[in-house]
This record gives sequence, structure tokens and C-alpha cells, in this order.
Amino acid sequence: MTAMKEAMKAKDQTALAALRAVKSELLLAKTSGDANGLTEDEEVKLVQKLVKQRKDSARIYSEQNREDLAEPELAQAQVLEQFLPAQLSEEEIEAVVAEIIVRTEASGMKDMGKVMGMANTQLAGKADGRTISTLVKAKLS
Repeated sequence: MTAMKEAMKAKDQTALAALRAVKSELLLAKTSGDANGLTEDEEVKLVQKLVKQRKDSARIYSEQNREDLAEPELAQAQVLEQFLPAQLSEEEIEAVVAEIIVRTEASGMKDMGKVMGMANTQLAGKADGRTISTLVKAKLS
């Protein structure tokens, strides 16, 4: 709410739109879920989902040569990323994936599901699923 007020005062429409989307999703999740509300992990997952949606939309717009539509999506994603935990670098993710592969004794693509499950659990909130998937595929192939 504080960030939303600051965006209103600064007349930053991009930040305001992104923050309103978060507020809306949080309210929907709280009213549709159980009476206990959302845990912090669930809130982080929700914001990650919104960032992913923005980035996917921007990628599609860029593929269609619609940079005028892609730029606001990327700007909103940047605003939302401020509320997420620090993301690990690709090298750090690769080290975790390599350690999981050794621990599970994975030997090929048939073990990808097992490795992905452990990696997603261990890297929840710290890494993008697409990056994890790409690194797991590269290590197992």
C-alpha cells in the first residue's frame, strides 16, 4: 500500500498499474481461499506469477514487432520484481542443479522430473522455472 501511495504521488502510471494488479490478485486469493489468509510463500508465488505473465506478454509483443506494447509490460515486471526475494545468478542455480543431480544419481532425461521437483522446491522464489528447466535439460542431456 505504501508503494502504491508513492506511485500515486509520483504520478507513475506504470508502477501504479502493476501495484494495483498485485493488490487485486491478493484480494482475490484471500477471499477465494481459506479463512487463514495467504502465507508469505503464497504471496511470493503470486507476485512471481504476475511477473512471469508480464514477461511472457512482452516476449509475444516483441515477436509481433509491437515494442509499444512490450515496453510497458517489461516496466511493470521490473516494478513487481522489487517485491520478490533476490534472484540467484545462473551460475548459482547451475551449482544447485548439479548438486541435486549428484544427490539423486540422475543419469538422463528420464530422471528430469525427479530433479525438477527437487530443484523447484529448493529454489522456490529464488529462481525462474524456465531457467531451472533449461539448466536441468542441459545437464541431463
